Amino acid sequence: MTLMYVAPQWQTLTFPSTLFLQPILEILLTDLPPEYKDEIRLGLQEALVNAARHGNQLNPEKLVFVRYTIFPDECWWVITDQGEGFSPPSNVSETADELLPAADCECGRGLFLIYAIFDEVYWNAKGTEVSLCKYLTPTHHSRFS
Repeated sequence: MTLMYVAPQWQTLTFPSTLFLQPILEILLTDLPPEYKDEIRLGLQEALVNAARHGNQLNPEKLVFVRYTIFPDECWWVITDQGEGFSPPSNVSETADELLPAADCECGRGLFLIYAIFDEVYWNAKGTEVSLCKYLTPTHHSRFS
């Protein structure tokens, strides 16, 4: 008997800029192992809010695009907005301390959580797309590194 590896398919989800994210998060979390769902829910919610609110300025005519896939040992989400972009952080340490917002500041929490939750975070040059990876095994190294 020969076993054949079938690569997981990338799925695409598109929605108008909104902060009503519960149904979108449910779809994105459906096939995840239960022990990862709460943490990833928080990270994805922050990334989606950033795309809709800061990227698209909550303009319902602008869309947020999410491509995602789940491998046996890692999950990937690529979130793209139609905004003007921003200068994403660079050279963030593994602890993401550089992104920790000041105690009296309500801004910046989202980026801190994204870097704290996901194992890999990559931005496009314009700052309109973020790629997020979460490892599902403790000793795993990404196939894309």
